[in-house]
Amino acid sequence: MVSLDKKKQQKIYKELTSLQQRDFCFSSGHILGSMCTVPHPIAREAYIQFLETNLGDPELCPGTKEIESRFIAFISKLLNAPPTSIGQIVSGGTEGNITAMWIAKQLSGKREIVLPESAHFSFQKIASLMDMKLVEVPLTKDYRMDIPSLKKKLKNTTAAVVGLAGSTELGTIDPIPEISELCNDEHVFFHVDAAFGGFVIPFLKDLDYMVPDFDFSLEGVSSISIDSHKMGYAAIPLGTLMIRNKQWLEHISVESPYISSEKQAGILGTRSGAPIAAAYAVAEYLGWDGYKNMVRSCMEVTGHTEKKIKEIGLTLVTKPTMNVLGVKLKKPGSVVKRLSSRGWRVNKVERLSCIRLVLMPQITKQIIDEFIPVLQKTCTEVGEL
Repeated sequence: MVSLDKKKQQKIYKELTSLQQRDFCFSSGHILGSMCTVPHPIAREAYIQFLETNLGDPELCPGTKEIESRFIAFISKLLNAPPTSIGQIVSGGTEGNITAMWIAKQLSGKREIVLPESAHFSFQKIASLMDMKLVEVPLTKDYRMDIPSLKKKLKNTTAAVVGLAGSTELGTIDPIPEISELCNDEHVFFHVDAAFGGFVIPFLKDLDYMVPDFDFSLEGVSSISIDSHKMGYAAIPLGTLMIRNKQWLEHISVESPYISSEKQAGILGTRSGAPIAAAYAVAEYLGWDGYKNMVRSCMEVTGHTEKKIKEIGLTLVTKPTMNVLGVKLKKPGSVVKRLSSRGWRVNKVERLSCIRLVLMPQITKQIIDEFIPVLQKTCTEVGEL
């Protein structure tokens, strides 16, 4: 047992607290531009309980490994994954996307990724890391991948196609069923980036919102990335990459002679079990109905926000598909800076000349009613209104 020097401990904690006070806090409700959230209380407790676990050496932590298996089973059911599938726990959407493209490249021996203009910036990293080429597909007027253009971009050099089930910019959903059918016909690996939408779309469908299928019920879908630390209400960092065929993991596996498992797949070696335990605890606690009610609440706040934004004379980039709004502005950067100085954090999307609002579970109608007058004042000052 480590003995602590109380004076040193207090000094360090004082320093940490002083620095932390400079941070914006999710629980304040003033972070309106992030796709992350306040972890559920049960996630906090589970995270701390499993701090010293390492799933990079699974035989040291057989109980934690079982938690991982149970959590992957939950994600598998959520995404309608087939019995042949396998799940890989990752740190988030970026690692999930990298791993999926690694598999696609190994399976095909090809180097081109066909993806929408709205794809996450992680694919820029992928192109550099794996010496792959990005082939961008233009969007329709409602900011979804254009299928006729996609058909023209597919070549015999295509390693993979990427579709978005909840874009980072606007929360839009690409026409996943049509892309799936095309990729199935052309025998091309199709990865769905559902980092945000994976914990939203299944429940939107159950709430009778008109959203397309995006999961493994579509034969052409090869892999899906989904983040628990976004709408899964879990602690950072935790995502899952679901892969249709477990044999595909062999193509990115290496021998691991110094630890208990003979082979290891994926990017990371050492992996904490804490975020996995946290995500599993939340999933068990909330269940389907809990997540459904959470999504319902987020969509109600989204509708309220849309109404209030229009009332002050601003317009949206497009009708929201899920709990993400893009507010059109001439000078989004100026608005973001002024809002930040007033204690509100939103994100700018320069490509679309807008600010992005994400109505996460901690955001209430009351918080929006506090924010709108500040937004109105700020927009008036910079000449937006």
